[in-house]
Amino acid sequence: MSIFKVNITATNPKEEHRQTPSIEALVDTGSELSWMPKQILLDAGIFPRGKKRFSTAEGKIVERDFGYAILSVDDYKTNDDVVFAEKGDLTLLGVRTLEGFGVMVDNIGHRFVATTSYATGNLSV
Repeated sequence: MSIFKVNITATNPKEEHRQTPSIEALVDTGSELSWMPKQILLDAGIFPRGKKRFSTAEGKIVERDFGYAILSVDDYKTNDDVVFAEKGDLTLLGVRTLEGFGVMVDNIGHRFVATTSYATGNLSV
């Protein structure tokens, strides 16, 4: 497995003219949610909507605020929960955001590979 980073932007879903600067995030398929620095999110008018508990790689349990944002990397966009990272936390692009983008991670090529979304049930074509 390899590690790579991308530049991520969060847009305020209520005021789409307000967004964060593009910042570097570690692509982390082991993290459920994406994490961005708290102050950057607040500056874009993205506010906490609740708290969640997380288990860290070191086995610690931490509690962090989360809110709602439109997350984008290159031409990929999705709406998702975003964690308000505190000092010492990493900036991460999590698996739920990747699923929202409709991509798989190519760890060798350090890129995203578009996939198709699955629909179940009886769909008329």
